[in-house]
Amino acid sequence: MNDGMVELVGRRPVTFGRRKVTPRACVADSKRHLRAFLSEVLEDLGFVTSECASADELQTVLASELPDLILLGVATDGIEPGRFLEILVREAFAGKVLAVGARESIIVRAVRQVGEEYGLAMLPPLTTPFAAETLRERVAMLLPEEPAPSPAVHVGEALHAGWLELWYQSKIDARTLVRSGAEALVRMRHPTWGVVPPAYFIPEPHDPHLRDLSEFVIDRAMQDWHYLLEQQSPVDLSINLPASYLREPQAVRDLCRRVPTHPAFGGLTVEIDSEEAIRDLDLLTEVAREVGLHNIGLSIDNLGANWPALMELDRIPFVKLKADRQFVTGSGNDRLKRTVCRHIVELAKGYGARAVAQGVESRADLVVANELGFDLVQGFLFGKPMPLKKFARSALTKTVME
Repeated sequence: MNDGMVELVGRRPVTFGRRKVTPRACVADSKRHLRAFLSEVLEDLGFVTSECASADELQTVLASELPDLILLGVATDGIEPGRFLEILVREAFAGKVLAVGARESIIVRAVRQVGEEYGLAMLPPLTTPFAAETLRERVAMLLPEEPAPSPAVHVGEALHAGWLELWYQSKIDARTLVRSGAEALVRMRHPTWGVVPPAYFIPEPHDPHLRDLSEFVIDRAMQDWHYLLEQQSPVDLSINLPASYLREPQAVRDLCRRVPTHPAFGGLTVEIDSEEAIRDLDLLTEVAREVGLHNIGLSIDNLGANWPALMELDRIPFVKLKADRQFVTGSGNDRLKRTVCRHIVELAKGYGARAVAQGVESRADLVVANELGFDLVQGFLFGKPMPLKKFARSALTKTVME
């Protein structure tokens, strides 16, 4: 058989050679919020997850999902672990079982012992509270040793199937280090491949589905804004749109019509890639005039070595200029990167726009961004993009320097 091929024997997934496929996990716990939390952690590690709250649901998952891992929540007032173990034995489950529970719990130890007596592949229990790295160590043998191949899925299929969603990354005030908005980033949650980054499905500029994708981003972002308002406080959002979408007058009118009329709505920023923005300055100047009446501002994204194209202009239609991450990350040790960033900040200030540094991944990057005068910073130092509900729980209220 070929290296990495999977053969199904009854209900038992058997993997030959090095693992290459995306692993699957089922989180079994009676408490919905714990299931959601554990699923998010597993998804961050690269798993495709499902959830079940009862033994009957577990049976359904085993029949349809073929999970590689069962993460079994154990609590005195929760599910009956004994019944879950019996079902796993009866269904000939050949994957791994990981019990999760309180550090001093006798039940957690008993679950592992009984599971091993049944012949199940029990992992060392995960005791709460735990660090994400501890969970990674427990399930390391299930993680792919090679990157999973990208799915051949067209964005049109993903839109029709409802696989697309928006994830959010915080934008941080460079001086106070308090969250000052968020950028919406489109992701595909494929039923087989898990979360897929946009590089694998964003259509080419001539693809007619690009408009459908743009409208999805607008509609979902506005829905998410209302959700965030209910969960915490209003968040000013940024979305990414191609300049080609804004060439259509009806599309611009529809964009203006879709923004919330709620008094708490602080505005929407539309980010446009720098190459497109510079090429379509005349068009975007007209668009900016129209959308500005509806509390929408335009921002230029991924600005880098092409910054001189904005010099000598009387005015620009952008409320923000965002420096490309390749010139921000590692700028503390690179004079050329700092020079490009300095020019971008000076351009922004000269035009009355705000300067944004994306790609802040270390404290050294943050120090340089502050020294250069960026207004907003964004990057892994403050958190990766995350699903809506996780983002809603992650309100940044403390500085990262504490």
